[in-house]
Amino acid sequence: MQKPVVGEDADPDGEVSSEELMIAMELMVRHVRRSAVAGGLSTAASAALGRLTREGPQRLTDLARDEGVSQPNMTQLVTRLERDGLVRRVADARDGRGVLVEVTDPGREVFGRRRAQRSRALQSLIDTLGEAEQRAVRIALPALARAIEEHRAGP
Repeated sequence: MQKPVVGEDADPDGEVSSEELMIAMELMVRHVRRSAVAGGLSTAASAALGRLTREGPQRLTDLARDEGVSQPNMTQLVTRLERDGLVRRVADARDGRGVLVEVTDPGREVFGRRRAQRSRALQSLIDTLGEAEQRAVRIALPALARAIEEHRAGP
């Protein structure tokens, strides 16, 4: 038996379980990710490029750890991104022995196009909702983002 669509059998107060919320989040993320095709990047390459664009240059080991992949896999990914001209390796000014990976201008441009595609995909989903649901999304998503940032910052 197939599980009903999220919210389909919600109680009259609109209460849904955390599992239903997780399913909804996964569906939304998958839909928005699929909409980003600029640069022909894999999900992993897009995530790494996004992290480097938002957070600045990083050591390969830190990037691998933060993206949840092995260092050899991240090395291969960075090598492909470097070959495509989207990132480059530079000396770490704080530690002459270290190497950082940073985004190039073409990499920033690809990331910007991908973000715009994802934004349009999200907006098209929001546009299908009623006014009250649209307001709820515009309140809930930034609130969740703040909670994530506070969680990452620690106590």
